[in-house]
Amino acid sequence: MLTYMRIAALAAMMPFMIPAEARADKADDTMRVAFGEEILNLDYNNTTKREYIILSDLIDEGLFDYDPETNTYIPSVATGYEYLDPLTIEVKLRDGVIFHDGTGLTAEDVAYTYNWVISEESESAAKGTIERWLDKAVAVDDKTIRFHMLEEYPLAVRDMANRIQIRKAGTYDNDPNAAATSLVGLGPYRVESFEPGKEVVLKAFDGYFAESPKQPVSIGTIVIRSLPDTGTQQAELFSGGIDWMFKVSRDVAESMGAAPNIDHVVSTDLRIGFLVLDAFGHTDPEGPLTNVLVRRAMNHAINRDEIAEFLMGGGAQAVHTACHPAQFGCDQSVAEYDYDPEKAKALLAEAGYPEGFDLELWSYRDKAVAEVVLAKLQAVGINVSLRHGKLASLNEARANRQIQAYFGTWGSGGTPDTAAIARVHFSADTDRNMSNNPKVTDLVLAAEVTGDQEKRKALYSEALSIIADEAYWVPMFSYAQNFLVNSELEFPTYADGLPRLYRANWK
Repeated sequence: MLTYMRIAALAAMMPFMIPAEARADKADDTMRVAFGEEILNLDYNNTTKREYIILSDLIDEGLFDYDPETNTYIPSVATGYEYLDPLTIEVKLRDGVIFHDGTGLTAEDVAYTYNWVISEESESAAKGTIERWLDKAVAVDDKTIRFHMLEEYPLAVRDMANRIQIRKAGTYDNDPNAAATSLVGLGPYRVESFEPGKEVVLKAFDGYFAESPKQPVSIGTIVIRSLPDTGTQQAELFSGGIDWMFKVSRDVAESMGAAPNIDHVVSTDLRIGFLVLDAFGHTDPEGPLTNVLVRRAMNHAINRDEIAEFLMGGGAQAVHTACHPAQFGCDQSVAEYDYDPEKAKALLAEAGYPEGFDLELWSYRDKAVAEVVLAKLQAVGINVSLRHGKLASLNEARANRQIQAYFGTWGSGGTPDTAAIARVHFSADTDRNMSNNPKVTDLVLAAEVTGDQEKRKALYSEALSIIADEAYWVPMFSYAQNFLVNSELEFPTYADGLPRLYRANWK
């Protein structure tokens, strides 16, 4: 109620709150955006969060890029690639690509970046992505790099596109955080100024290469402001202090979107929400969650359609698989559990729990969803207590095998491939794997080391079928992205949900 009252009050005051100079964004060609997260590091090679991906898209380039319209990986600063043999990829660079300081890009820069990321001294957040398949990168000449792999890995180009941003040779020699506050990138925007935790000012880079898949870039200046308080973001949007905000709750987005100077833009998203159950019995070898009938009962207890429609809205949908339906390999023919509370009760009774059992459910985000899940499970007789807190606390408890069940989400880094969610949750070396079925692990890993796409589909299909049949998860829904945008701003959206601010332009 307070949220609605605050929005209504702001809306009523809005005509008196917007001075002419604050509405001049289109005239001065400056787009001001708000991030709820503080930007403390410019270097995406050392960060992970969605905000840093958005920033990196503006200031960085990798060898390849992802095209959300064709669902393919396309050349960026590279012109293409060729497999010389199953363990060697040769990549050619474009002519005329320059860093923001005017230095020309060479193969030495590319080889340096990749070799540094996998080096012993590196603590790069990107290290885990490529060290499992990359042995070394070698500059053959100024425009040619060869990647020597440790094993056959058909997703190498995907990893190059999604994770590794090119740095000048020598960047990290004396300081692994050298690019954290002063970054020389290759992207469509250069860093004009940076106040960590407060503001990043970006200017369109005059020397940006014309062949980039990000072209044409329209807006001259982008200012990214760190505004952790969502109420402050809302007030700034009403007053003209910002032009764009994201991660907006559905109720706020719909209310504020009714204002004449604000558009509510909705996008689908690759992020899904799910429950992970301690099927293996880490917390209790004889516990109720080790019984497949109990796990199936929990699946029947959840109304996925209701959550997707009324809590998520927009492009959200019910999900029945341990992956997003739009991802390659996410077979939708696996077992589905319809919403059937009576069947859930019957399964619990058959499993030996006619009066239910005690369950501690952990969560760290979207508390409203966790509370709905709690209510649905309680309705079939399970005595659920919700432990909602910080992600760090959940991660620590999971690592110590102290969690019976948790509500988790995964966005796959915007990658439309089941590999981006399956390995992270079902490999043998992750504590996210709470079922520990070695056959599932083998299938998931086998799918990553074959170049035969039909075989990959078959492997993922078998793994996902086991996960569904055994009810290791309770898959629930996909997310929708709600954006609030200055009505004078054209902001296109894409199926993967990643905001591409370089595509924005003034109407």
